[in-house]
Amino acid sequence: MAHHKSAIKRIRTEQKARSRNRYYKRRVKEAIKSVLSSQNKEEALENFKRTVSLLDKLVNKRIFHRNKAANRKAKLARYINSLEQ
Repeated sequence: MAHHKSAIKRIRTEQKARSRNRYYKRRVKEAIKSVLSSQNKEEALENFKRTVSLLDKLVNKRIFHRNKAANRKAKLARYINSLEQ
């Protein structure tokens, strides 16, 4: 257990940040699964737009690195392009 006031506060802030980060990362995983489980190209494109928007927001909040987000967007785009109309 921490003894200093600042260390106690730091533990509290880290717990908040950890739960917030876990929430956002879970949302990204769900969004990616929604794109990959889409049946047709139109549905996949709609889910892709939502996923890209979410990834960009998380890059701005510094939860994801911009290169990691770019890699995920590129991978999803390749998958969508492989789908048939």
